[in-house]
Amino acid sequence: MFAPVISGLIVSLDAFFIGISLGLQKKCKFSYLVIINAFLMGLCILGYLIAGRIYELIEFDTDIIVGISFIVLGLWCIGQYFVSEHIKRRNNCTEEECETSPKTIAIVGVVMSVEAMLITMGITFVFHQSSTFLIPIAVGLAHFAYSALSFRLARMKYVRRIPIVISHIVSGLALIIYGLLAIFVEFGV
Repeated sequence: MFAPVISGLIVSLDAFFIGISLGLQKKCKFSYLVIINAFLMGLCILGYLIAGRIYELIEFDTDIIVGISFIVLGLWCIGQYFVSEHIKRRNNCTEEECETSPKTIAIVGVVMSVEAMLITMGITFVFHQSSTFLIPIAVGLAHFAYSALSFRLARMKYVRRIPIVISHIVSGLALIIYGLLAIFVEFGV
């Protein structure tokens, strides 16, 4: 019973670093983060409900698919940072010019929400026999708590010294580790 909830808390760790990156943006307000997380919670609940239905239709074990999906998602998070940094350097933009627009903040919110929905579905698939409604609640609340805390820390200038590359790498590694755990569950390691 506790394994799905703990998985939701661990995999939601990437929200901490999303909160940092949004907190460092002058144009982003805390109310945006609240709206993003409300949408995210709705998608987590939808993902949980969909996962139960999909699991009944799938005739094979889903752990490997979930594992590979999370590994790819983690690698994408890490790679996306390096691509965006390359574009910034190529365009020679200053920090003010490279400031995130409201449109980009909205896109980050949608991506974060869909990712949380996939996390909820993946945890539900892996722990289908013991899955409860606590899974989407844990994922949604953990995303909000982590992102809100780190957003506030960034605004209070406690995390400005942390290189932004660390946030993307740790976020991606958290997803990769969960993907590996899902694959190990399949092989009984």
